[in-house]
Amino acid sequence: METEFAGRRGPLLGLAIRTGALTILTLGFYRFWMKTRLRRWYWSAIRPGGHPLQYVGDPWEKLLGFLIAVVILAFYIGVVNLVLMFLSFSLFQGNVAAYALSFLGVIPLWFYAQYRARRYVLARTRWRGVRFALAPGAWGYAFRALGHWIVTIMSCGLLWPRMTFWLEKYKTDRTYFGTARMVQEGRWSMLYPSTRWIFVALALAALSALAYWGAKPAAGTSLAILAFGAGVYGLVFYRVDSLKRLTETKRLGTVRLHFEPNAARILLIQAFGYAVTIALMLVPTMVLGVALIGVQAAELLTEIGAGDALPWIEALPPYTLIAFSAALYFTIFLMWSALTQIFVTMPTIRHYAQRLAIAAPDGLARVRQRPRDEAEQAEGFAEALDVGASI
Repeated sequence: METEFAGRRGPLLGLAIRTGALTILTLGFYRFWMKTRLRRWYWSAIRPGGHPLQYVGDPWEKLLGFLIAVVILAFYIGVVNLVLMFLSFSLFQGNVAAYALSFLGVIPLWFYAQYRARRYVLARTRWRGVRFALAPGAWGYAFRALGHWIVTIMSCGLLWPRMTFWLEKYKTDRTYFGTARMVQEGRWSMLYPSTRWIFVALALAALSALAYWGAKPAAGTSLAILAFGAGVYGLVFYRVDSLKRLTETKRLGTVRLHFEPNAARILLIQAFGYAVTIALMLVPTMVLGVALIGVQAAELLTEIGAGDALPWIEALPPYTLIAFSAALYFTIFLMWSALTQIFVTMPTIRHYAQRLAIAAPDGLARVRQRPRDEAEQAEGFAEALDVGASI
């Protein structure tokens, strides 16, 4: 069963500009509605077996969850920071220890917010009318993630595939489609082949260092450039290839997934998309920049008494410079958001969707509906902590 992607850039661009403009005009409050409308567009464009996904999230849930999360975090961080600051000045005669411990204390909340955001998105996603779900377990995920990160750092990154596998397994084994539970099979060592380009980059970096050590700067520079390129591709390749291996070892009863993404294609989409976005933003940015310079120059001429040479200066309304500055900032913000949607996010999601297929789909006939998961507080903590839960 193949997956289709029915979305087009034109409607997405219009939707991104409209919702982005409303978000700016409402000082950010409309972003909960913006995210909901964008998700509904993306979900409806992804059609496994010709049946579109459905996103039924409620922006009011997101707003209320965000406000609750802000209150809880403000209380938690305020009380914890007060205690840490007192202890830091009492024991260490300074505030450095308090700031360091305060930062470390927020890390588990960051992982907690990630899991809660995933749970809410799955709880509000349907396919063929059947709900997805993720079982509660945010704190379990947070402390496991913290432990795996400590082990990975202590191993100098050699156990990164181990962390990737076990954290994904924790989430997958708690994922449901209707009454059917998903299972992550395989072993963590199967992800080591995904790191091969990273090791190539490290080898080239070592050779570059040896070349510089041997007084061969030209060879060292060439090898350093190759190492950088291999490193960038290696990170993309690891993310894409490990996702492929993890996806193909997932099982939902007798149903399996077939996934064939292309890492080079993803890198090209990202590089080309951001390059085009930056190029298209240069023109309005330069126009507004020239206008700002002109206004500043005019104000300077007025201050030194040379404003008679430019009589139109007196006709300018007050606070012109502030208005132009605000227009510049919000225009850049709005264009960046809209253009990255059509040149980066949409092509990436389209590539992943079109490379996904469902094997042995007959097993889906035995899946039944499950009760609705309320998923209290929605994505409030993810919004408050900005953990990247955009789409």
